[in-house]
Amino acid sequence: PSAAKAANQGQFKSLWTSFADGRVRLRIDNSCPQTPITVHQMFKESLEKYGSLNALASKKNGKWEKITFSEYYCLSRKAAKSFLKLGLERFHSVGILGFNSPEWFISAVGTVFAGGIVTGIYTTNSPEACHYIAHDSKTNIMVVENQKQLDKIMQIWNRLPHLKAVVLYKDSMPERRPNLYTMEEFLELGDDITDAALDDVINSQKPNQCCVLIYTSGTTGKPKGAMLSHDNITWTSAHCSRAGDMQPAEIQQESIVSYLPLSHIAAQIYDLWTGIKWGEQVYFAEPDALKGSLINTLKEVQPTSHMGVPRVWEKIMEKLKDASAQSGFMKKKMLSWAMSVSLERNLNCSSSDLKLFWTRLADYLVLAKIRNALGFSCCQKHFCGAAPLNTETLNFFLGLNITLYEAYGMSETTGPHCLSGPYIYRQHSCGKPVPGCKVKLVNEDTEGNGEICFWGRTVFMGYLNMKDKTKEAFDEDGWLHSGDLGKLDKDGFLYVTGRIKDLIITAGGENVPPIPIEDAVKKELPIVSNAMVIGDKKKFLSMLLTLKSVLDPDTSDPTDILTEQARDFCQRTGSKATTVSEIVATRDRAIYQAIQEGIDKVNMNATNRVHCIQKWIVLPRDFSISGGELGPTMKLKRLTVLEKYRAEVDSFYEEQKPQHFP
Repeated sequence: PSAAKAANQGQFKSLWTSFADGRVRLRIDNSCPQTPITVHQMFKESLEKYGSLNALASKKNGKWEKITFSEYYCLSRKAAKSFLKLGLERFHSVGILGFNSPEWFISAVGTVFAGGIVTGIYTTNSPEACHYIAHDSKTNIMVVENQKQLDKIMQIWNRLPHLKAVVLYKDSMPERRPNLYTMEEFLELGDDITDAALDDVINSQKPNQCCVLIYTSGTTGKPKGAMLSHDNITWTSAHCSRAGDMQPAEIQQESIVSYLPLSHIAAQIYDLWTGIKWGEQVYFAEPDALKGSLINTLKEVQPTSHMGVPRVWEKIMEKLKDASAQSGFMKKKMLSWAMSVSLERNLNCSSSDLKLFWTRLADYLVLAKIRNALGFSCCQKHFCGAAPLNTETLNFFLGLNITLYEAYGMSETTGPHCLSGPYIYRQHSCGKPVPGCKVKLVNEDTEGNGEICFWGRTVFMGYLNMKDKTKEAFDEDGWLHSGDLGKLDKDGFLYVTGRIKDLIITAGGENVPPIPIEDAVKKELPIVSNAMVIGDKKKFLSMLLTLKSVLDPDTSDPTDILTEQARDFCQRTGSKATTVSEIVATRDRAIYQAIQEGIDKVNMNATNRVHCIQKWIVLPRDFSISGGELGPTMKLKRLTVLEKYRAEVDSFYEEQKPQHFP
């Protein structure tokens, strides 16, 4: 078979393509020799093993409704037939616009079975952003959650020549109109398409063809559609999850909570595709999960494994700190004792019997109860990805006896390319490349920092309709360049140190990575929510600061009211302030002095003089997705912030004009 395989591969010379119907040469070698399979083959294998197990659970009227893998597979076939009936063309896309739900998963799998390309769209996207993606990916059918998302599509439908139908899966139909269907109606449409006809389409699919499009949220420029092949999806689902020690259901059925946007690769690979591969039970959170209801779902489900972006872990930490600030003296003392014992044990791994006794006691008396209240009493693995995690958060959770395993990759590597796990862990590292994947650093500096490059079967096919951008992403040997800076230790653990684009190069030509400075300021000043260093092409560094404020429960936007933790900070400095506006309006002396002292402390520990913050300003409102400063996964959009607060930034660097006296 290897000769046949070689011959079969031989006709696809290129490792990349920018066409939706293109085929690529797969990066199969001795380190990853597994036979490539399609998504349908992966589902069929799982069906034989896990058919009777529960696959998807969603809440209807306060009760969990569950469907098994057999039912999931049948519904996906039904959806595929209906997509064919509605005229889904080969390698055209189905756009899915809505919060995580069984309908999202079934539509996605059905799309792939029908020979289309799954294209998730962020629910926070504007109508124009939806139009760009639907147009670029030739969306034939749009699956939307509710009236709010439907309205966006209605505004742009007349400018989408490829769009044939829209399916609505949550709300009831506002008014009948042609080519608009409810989910129930949609699933009946393909009843007259035979199994044989669908099987012909399924059997014509090849592992080196595209089946998923992930639009990079693009902190700069237009979003790019990263094309992922069947092999990208099936290989990554199998091998990256095992590197993170996710268990196949025949050993232990994992249960997870799905709540992060599925248009982002992290949740799509972790919740949807890996779930099928290993027979996991996926519970869907409520749409307001990130506004606070996630903890209730976690408490009910008690998942065995959980993944969050840093902001999610930070929010859990802030919630706990708030609760602790409000509790009585003894409770506070108990908690801080238990957490310090646990943190020390986890950082030093000391094994004296006495220390071990105290750690176990602390865990039994205090920490286990807190983990239970967070919904983590059965959770064996806690993952974090999509952006860097700061030391404060890492140590806070180690204090609760929860180790956060960092993963690292990008849309272009089908999610995780490097992974930490129970057997692969080093603090501040994102672990090691998944077995079968490779990492190298190019253009290393004297300290061993270089650009991280990837090789392996996680590496994507190319950017749809963007030949030049695709060519730029790869070097002549076919390695994918990440745009990230990192270093490797002698044991092969990877440490990501920042984005090349985020690196500040001062007017004096000094390189300053901003994240370590920003993290140090946040750690020193618990009132600070976001800190952003400025100084590219400038003579010195300055900083924009925002304060921690309570989020509006409906919109998730920051309000003017300071959080409990921030108010605590104010009281300690001797200020009576309770809102951001009064601090900023009056330039509250006590608080501004405390901030200055905190920044002086950070400056004292700076690498050198150039890394010191000379000027700073407190902004009147915290950063948010709706304000444009954060991307959909809470990543800081530095260029947008610079644009938005240009006046404030310019004021730092205005030349002091000499005074002319009359």
